[in-house]
Amino acid sequence: MVTILALASVILLGIVPQQSEAIVIYTGWERHALVGSDIRLSCSFFSWRWTSDDVTFSWSYRADGARDSIYVFHYTGGAPYVANKGPFRDRLEFVGNPGRRDGSILLKNLDYGDNGTFTCDAKNPPDIVGHASSVRLLVFEKVPIQAGVITGAIIGAVLGLLVLVVVIYYLMRFLVARRVFNLSVSKHGKKGKGKEGSQQRQVPVLSIGDPSKLKTAASEKKKQESRKDKK
Repeated sequence: MVTILALASVILLGIVPQQSEAIVIYTGWERHALVGSDIRLSCSFFSWRWTSDDVTFSWSYRADGARDSIYVFHYTGGAPYVANKGPFRDRLEFVGNPGRRDGSILLKNLDYGDNGTFTCDAKNPPDIVGHASSVRLLVFEKVPIQAGVITGAIIGAVLGLLVLVVVIYYLMRFLVARRVFNLSVSKHGKKGKGKEGSQQRQVPVLSIGDPSKLKTAASEKKKQESRKDKK
């Protein structure tokens, strides 16, 4: 009886469909490109399930100023399908890898009229619940400098200025300390020289008289002695 109940529960569990879970889809936020160039629009997804053989990708496009979107690409059953109508029928190529959850497409020979919003949707059965993700395409004659680049340049300049100020500060401190050290050494040197001079002045010096005066004194002494002898 227990064996029968166990088999019945297994059969019932096998019949009940698996519960679907949420799928998260990722695209870029905004892409810039030049007129006449090609651009890759990436699309990937996260799912708790293994990548299914029935995975699908769909891309739609809404031009700037338009109200409705049109489908431009669909991947299903292991094969890509490009819409045979619309502005990208001859300029769209599938460059993704569904086995790696990559549904990227390549747009070729861009023009100003391609400006708009591209939306990617993906399904990985049984995970089919999720929100599509969109990326905005802007085509320019010259790609403008993005705000992030300007912000990064400003932050870099400020940091460079701060580093320069710190370097100047420590350099000034070093020069001041060196100046004080040199003054201290020079003062001690002058004191030592003064002591040596005073010691030299205290040493008695034997004075030697003028040789002419000595000769005169000697001659006068001889004269006096000769006078005494005569007397």
